[in-house]
Amino acid sequence: MRGQGRMIPSSLSKISLLCAVLMAVLSGCVVKDTRPLPKMQAVQASAQIPETELLDLAIRHFETGIPEKWVDNQEALEKRRIYPDVRNAEARLLPMRLRATLESTGQWGAVRVVPESVQFVDVLVSGRILESSGAQLELMLTVVDAAGRVWIRDKKYSGEADLGSYKTDAALRARDPFQNVYAQIANDLLAARNTLTAAERRDLRRIAELRFAADLDPASFSGYLRQDSNGRVQIQRLPADDDPALVRISKIRDRDAAVIDTLDGYAQEFSDKLFDSYGGFRRTSREAIEREDKARAQAMTRTALGAAAVLASIFASGNCAPGDYNCQRIDSAVRTAGAVGGVAAVMSGIKKFADANMAANEMKELAASFSNEAAAQTVEIEGRTLKLTGTAEEQYREWRRLLAAIYREENAPLPTPGL
Repeated sequence: MRGQGRMIPSSLSKISLLCAVLMAVLSGCVVKDTRPLPKMQAVQASAQIPETELLDLAIRHFETGIPEKWVDNQEALEKRRIYPDVRNAEARLLPMRLRATLESTGQWGAVRVVPESVQFVDVLVSGRILESSGAQLELMLTVVDAAGRVWIRDKKYSGEADLGSYKTDAALRARDPFQNVYAQIANDLLAARNTLTAAERRDLRRIAELRFAADLDPASFSGYLRQDSNGRVQIQRLPADDDPALVRISKIRDRDAAVIDTLDGYAQEFSDKLFDSYGGFRRTSREAIEREDKARAQAMTRTALGAAAVLASIFASGNCAPGDYNCQRIDSAVRTAGAVGGVAAVMSGIKKFADANMAANEMKELAASFSNEAAAQTVEIEGRTLKLTGTAEEQYREWRRLLAAIYREENAPLPTPGL
């Protein structure tokens, strides 16, 4: 018969090709490159820096970056993998990771993590978490010095996790998965500092001290600093080194620094306590994110191709002659295969959506487990109870009010005998 030697009609060829694609999709998967990232290092000090030029850094607790419009919308937050309890903990944990990097360079004086109201320091670092998961970290930082000079303004720092850090627990302890982000910040801070002359660095230390003094005793210290037309603080004159008021202020400032050091020390304990569990949370959450994303991508692909195959098998036009039974048998077989393969792909896609939802739920459980370990800590400082949560800010402000009262009491004139 003439039909036996003919080529299969084009419509059947398309269905056959679609079936072959479906089989490949159902049986295969995309292999993602997971090589470790190149490691960036923070620049280390090559010589000892004179103490008069060694600037202190204060890193404020980061803003959580939770969008206000979604604060009360748990579903919207979970879709974006934002878990408020975890973010609140990260607002204290991530500054500690940056602090460790900066301290390791030997480029700075005291580096502390502080509440927001701490302000009279040589250099002040403020940050916001834009994205934080086991796979991606993005921060936005602003850095200002005591003179009002802006070193960094709203600059974004982001990076993918270095998967080499996730290989073993030892690797995770040895290097943070996002160490490249912290190293970049450290190098930018160093570059900004190096634009200052030695005299400007020395002045910064004096300005920070005099601003602290003027805050406590405006009457005695209001004439030492001035602002230029750009809002930059400059030294107008300096008090004598043996000025009694300055000596008293220095003692009060040492007491304030001791409180800040205590808060910083408890923040370090908080970070140390959660070091392993937070690292494990990041590693496991990255795996869950990868599974969820992969499952969703496969689900969409399989569902779309499956539906296309079913439709193609139904609506494909037949080109067989009425008496060409071989062609008709091939036509029927291909149509059936297309329909069966299409339905299988759709069902597989539905299962992948279920797998994706399961991975998303695992993320929720991981976040809940971690946030339980990141519960608030209460500490005693000079007989006063401070709670290392969002209220720590109010507690430090109360301490500042107490400090001003102590200064006034210690410097009140003694009553005249007989009066």
